[in-house]
Amino acid sequence: MKSEIILGIDIGGSSIKAAPIDVSNAEIVEPFQIVNLPEKPGPDDVRDAIMKAMELFNWKDGKIGCTFPGVIQNKTILTTANVDVRWQGVNLESFIEEFSGCQCAALNDADAAGVAEMAFGVGQAYKEQGIVLLLTLGTGIGSAVFVNGNLLKNTEFGHMEVMGMDAETYASAAVKTRENLSYEAWAGRLQTILEAYEGLIYPDLIILGGGISKDIIEYEHFLHVKAKIIPAKYQNQAGLVGAALYAGEQIK
Repeated sequence: MKSEIILGIDIGGSSIKAAPIDVSNAEIVEPFQIVNLPEKPGPDDVRDAIMKAMELFNWKDGKIGCTFPGVIQNKTILTTANVDVRWQGVNLESFIEEFSGCQCAALNDADAAGVAEMAFGVGQAYKEQGIVLLLTLGTGIGSAVFVNGNLLKNTEFGHMEVMGMDAETYASAAVKTRENLSYEAWAGRLQTILEAYEGLIYPDLIILGGGISKDIIEYEHFLHVKAKIIPAKYQNQAGLVGAALYAGEQIK
């Protein structure tokens, strides 16, 4: 990919992260900025936060790559687990282009993290052959699946039923914090959902992302599955990096 700077934006349930990314090498050109959001943010909240991020980087007419914590199909938001229900039915790309004056490409946040890891991160060795499952462990559990380097968009493994509840309700990083679980106790829950996922798609590699991936040394020895498990290179910055890379491919 040729050298080009694109603004990557990662919309979350409590904040957005943003940074200019050189899409030729996935380098974060300037330190990423966080703009906080209210609980269950709606379109107006996110618009104001993105405009603030654009102001911080003096971003006026360049391309934008953006993630969203839900299913995006045919550019339209279908699910809103951790944000306001008013997002349903919104064309996110058109929404951002209207107030920003910039061209925009958008995709699911976990898919974006996977794009970053497969292109320049720990998934590179599996770009030609193999099945890769990336999980983002945070407020919920996001998932991205790649088969021979090709993304299967909008998998929602965090909402798969495990132990009678959504997997993310049972084993997200937020659950560890909320229930004050030890790494061993939480890893036991994570092991249960990894076994369930492995029984479905038999991945060659499982990439663990999200902020808690930086602490993998504390819990990796409690995890025992057939697939190789490694932490994401970009950790909780993978979404904004992958969003920029995706925009570089989609916007010509």
